[in-house]
Amino acid sequence: MTKFRSLCRMAVTGVAVSVVALAAGSLPETAAAQSGAKTAEQAQAPLNIIFILNDDQRYDAMGFLDPALSTPNMDRIAREGVHFPNAFVTTALCSPSRASILTGQYMHNHGIADNNIKFRPGTFFFPQALQAAGYRTAFIGKWHMGGHSDDPQPGFDRWISFKGQGDYLPDNGKGVRHTLNIDGQRVERKGYITDELNGFALDWLKQQSGKQPFFLYLSHKAVHADFIPAERHQNTLGRDKIRLPDSMADTPQNYEGKPRWTKDQRNSWHGVEFPYHSTLDVIDFKQRYNETLRAVDEGIGDIIAVLQKKGLLKNTIVVMMGDNGFLFGEHGMIDKRSAYEESMRVPLIAFGAGMPKGRVVDQIVANIDIAPTFLALAGAKPPEGVRFDGMSYADMLMGRPFNGPWRTSLNYEYYWEYNYPQTPTTFALRGDRYKYIQYHGVWDTEELYDLKEDPKEMRNLIADPKLRPVVRKMRGELFAGLDPQQGRSSVTFTERTDEGSVLRNRNGAGPGEFPKRWLRDGTEDDLGNGMKADGGKAGHE
Repeated sequence: MTKFRSLCRMAVTGVAVSVVALAAGSLPETAAAQSGAKTAEQAQAPLNIIFILNDDQRYDAMGFLDPALSTPNMDRIAREGVHFPNAFVTTALCSPSRASILTGQYMHNHGIADNNIKFRPGTFFFPQALQAAGYRTAFIGKWHMGGHSDDPQPGFDRWISFKGQGDYLPDNGKGVRHTLNIDGQRVERKGYITDELNGFALDWLKQQSGKQPFFLYLSHKAVHADFIPAERHQNTLGRDKIRLPDSMADTPQNYEGKPRWTKDQRNSWHGVEFPYHSTLDVIDFKQRYNETLRAVDEGIGDIIAVLQKKGLLKNTIVVMMGDNGFLFGEHGMIDKRSAYEESMRVPLIAFGAGMPKGRVVDQIVANIDIAPTFLALAGAKPPEGVRFDGMSYADMLMGRPFNGPWRTSLNYEYYWEYNYPQTPTTFALRGDRYKYIQYHGVWDTEELYDLKEDPKEMRNLIADPKLRPVVRKMRGELFAGLDPQQGRSSVTFTERTDEGSVLRNRNGAGPGEFPKRWLRDGTEDDLGNGMKADGGKAGHE
């Protein structure tokens, strides 16, 4: 049975039959839903679905989890609906994560390995199945896949987007206006990006009569760096409640057992000693992040108000999620990409559709689960031959009994980018208890963390002899999850066009050191043991 825990807050008036999803994860569907049979609720009226995807919002960036933030509308959704605290992305990078949401697939299957690669022709996006099921669909906001194009994409009747990362402000500071692509037409921007996107979303929702089901995908630029709050929110939240992580300090204890690359990254574009090749202060940086998120939260409140006014909450689901996490000093890093919790863990909250209030669902859910979950909620199916790597968590979302099997671990993958060379190609298996991480193409140590005893991932247990069986098992499960063919898996990379962000602060930290357990003087008996196979497989000469 699904494990539910009550939120330590009083639940307020519930919402009839609607769900608002704040992207983060999904749970398995019932046998009836898997077979395509509709429940009584689905037969009465198809559910409308609103999916709000926020950029780089880490799992704890909500007011009910962090008192330094002000997010009353997000807090309300968690209080009146459901919160998934163990929601993750399978790649903590914008384009691959967003592609996993749309396709329900891991990066190694959908092929969007970085922010530049284009989708393969004919790739299936789950909104296409919603269209086939009679839904009106709209995409509003950041697409950022397929290079830097903002052209309309399959699956959407209404299209409003911009190129690449987009810009918070409407012009470049020299009077030149940025533009939006509105249904294929170039239109000049008018205001602050979060407010503009919220305004377009509200206009579209106001046009919905309730006679035809709809799906709205609101994809915010916020809170992507560099953070620029709306003018009304600047300097509205203080520094006093912002706490820097203990692992940010450059101490021998913090780097004991850590991979060399983590110390190298400390003094780099994605490190605390030379962040974005600047002298920015991490607390100031986090304050601007918190303030930038306020406009997103206000927009969520406006959407809920419109749904209530139109009487649409009775059959609308609202879901909110983050596309990646974000590091603010953890392990000496900023930004994302790594397999550490603050990078790969995201918020996922939802309410509506008569779901029980004030629930916390502890199962591991992910971005790859969004597509199968939303199709299950809509009673829609993908075309023949389309495969989802994710699972439907529709029953867990709605508070219905679920007795089927559910994952106990999740794969994570990130491929090295030449333009940001600090983070190596990373593969990880995140389980309920342990997380195992290995790296490809670099001379460095693996990692193993006991997440129950060490949730901040400070003590690398990879060399603990008592945990060798755990390591062997997780190595095997990780590789199997990469869908190897004939014993091999492939790493994708794109053409190199420059050196990338390679600069270092000459007054910053030096390079990392090799693990002490690797150091020898050349006379030991174990000098050839590195070629021995672990786990019963044959070694190599």
